[in-house]
Amino acid sequence: MAKNSEKMNIEKITTTLGKETVFNGTIRFSRPLKIDGQFKGKIESDGFLYIEEGAQVNADIKVGSIVIGGVIRGNIEAKENLEMLSTGQVFGNIRTARLKIADGVVFEGKCEMIRDADSIDIFSQPVEKLKDTVKSV
Repeated sequence: MAKNSEKMNIEKITTTLGKETVFNGTIRFSRPLKIDGQFKGKIESDGFLYIEEGAQVNADIKVGSIVIGGVIRGNIEAKENLEMLSTGQVFGNIRTARLKIADGVVFEGKCEMIRDADSIDIFSQPVEKLKDTVKSV
């Protein structure tokens, strides 16, 4: 089940690519977006993306937050959080600050957790470890 903030984002969705929609290309958006149909290409936004159950997405995705109920083939970066619902399937790598995975999810790929830059104590790390940490942020 989605958290309260994600429920609010879902309720505020003003743009939907419907079940009959087939879209190829690059999509950029600022307001919450829901995809019910098929999308192929690239998705970029600092906003919220909801992939509905039954949706087919073949794209590299960079968003603020995402909830996945459909199928995604491609890499995903969610700066804030990524949630996979029980019907979600992801075939690709994910990178996020917070991750929630329900029972029944299909996930084939690697996961990298984004570290909060404010939580890094530069004075307690050896120089080589600090360089590695900064590269990963």
